[in-house]
Amino acid sequence: MSDTPFGFGLPPEEPENGDEGKKKDQQGGGGQGGAANPFGFGGFPGAGAPGGGDNPFAAMFGNMNPGDLGAAFQQLGQMLSYEGGPVNWDMAKQIARQVVSQGTADGTKDASVGPADRSAVEEAVRLADLWLDGVTSLPSGAGTAVAWSRAEWVEATLPVWQELVDPVAERVGSAMGDVLPEEMQAMAGPLIGMMRSMGGAMFGQQIGQAVGALAGEVVGSSDVGLPLGPAGKAALLPVNIEAFGKDLSVDQNEVRLYLALREAAHQRLFAHVPWLRSHLFGAVEGYARGIKVDTSKLEDVVGQFDPQNPEEIQQALQQGMFQPEDTPEQKTALARLETALALVEGWVDAVVHEAAKDRLSSAAALRETLRRRRATGGPAEQTFATLIGLELRPRRLRDASRLWASLTDARGVDGRDGLWEHPDMLPTAEDLDDPDGFVHREQLDFSELDKMLGEAAGGPDLKKGEAPQQGEAPQQDEAKGDGTGEGDTDK
Repeated sequence: MSDTPFGFGLPPEEPENGDEGKKKDQQGGGGQGGAANPFGFGGFPGAGAPGGGDNPFAAMFGNMNPGDLGAAFQQLGQMLSYEGGPVNWDMAKQIARQVVSQGTADGTKDASVGPADRSAVEEAVRLADLWLDGVTSLPSGAGTAVAWSRAEWVEATLPVWQELVDPVAERVGSAMGDVLPEEMQAMAGPLIGMMRSMGGAMFGQQIGQAVGALAGEVVGSSDVGLPLGPAGKAALLPVNIEAFGKDLSVDQNEVRLYLALREAAHQRLFAHVPWLRSHLFGAVEGYARGIKVDTSKLEDVVGQFDPQNPEEIQQALQQGMFQPEDTPEQKTALARLETALALVEGWVDAVVHEAAKDRLSSAAALRETLRRRRATGGPAEQTFATLIGLELRPRRLRDASRLWASLTDARGVDGRDGLWEHPDMLPTAEDLDDPDGFVHREQLDFSELDKMLGEAAGGPDLKKGEAPQQGEAPQQDEAKGDGTGEGDTDK
């Protein structure tokens, strides 16, 4: 990630430590303001630039062409005029699109999806759903299959990133005002407003950089284990799929189909487990609530705050202000989040392997490649660490995958998938440590439990809101008879 925010660096022709820089230090009082001022103003009179005279902008924009100058002022204006939430999402989208347009490190550029790729993706998802029908009791969850460019992925997933990131950014925004003494906060209202505007812009830049880089790596809408795209829409990125399979010595059609299996499996899970999305996002938010801001570092930034030097705040963000609180509640939140993500990814891994192992000759190799990609710091881990200060532990994915496979052997497909009916039925972090103990644990008969609860409440046949009067027998539902056996349709 660049250390110079919003393109405000030294002009390309001016060396950072060259003679001109030395002149600025000598002539413009650089001992006080030169190094701390990325805009290069130095002392205002003269500004230490040839021909600067009384024009301080000569040193700042001396060699910048008019187009770059206009863009610089426009970005500065956007930064200072922002009055929205904790993150400037318009700026985040703009920067993410810029990162995407630059291409990835291997030279791959984004491109619009053509008819051939679109048709190939639709066919792959259709076939993937057909194969999954035989290995899971959850029906198809993909109403449509789409092929996205990287730019389209950015546009489609930003609303979900906003939902994930805003809670953390809100904490930082509040902390930026809280570090000032209470008696100063009333007087410093405009300054606090400016700092929050700049903080929103800094978060926007950081998130835009991260999401833009992620768009160059992901192969679908669910690579991070969360439903980032619109519900019911299975999405793949042909340009990234091609880059992913380029060095694998595997036929591109097999690579596309295997990744389509993973995308379609995610779609089934999120479509037919209605509580899962809110459970995962609630776990992320619960963890975010326990993140504390390093106020000592923030106080240093605020104490030396220079409205002309937004780079200070950005550097503090990049160096990490986020520190998880070492409390039982925070550890529980972290375990809940890690376990939930591991269970989702483990189920997908196990189900896809079962569907592909006898149909794709490269299934085992592709499975291992994806596992290693996650274990060595893939896109999910890096993005979460950047945006919410959370580093996932992908080792839990293997534990979860083994547990789901063992459940399939012990209880069958229906018994395995039935655990998704309620979050309390799912394995816990301790169960991932001892999968055999969970698999062979005696299963609760929930129908008997419901019957017991109904009897404790006065019988399942009571009319809603009524209780039997003393000395009376419970009333029977008319459809099931009057208690004498007559008219009982079950007999």
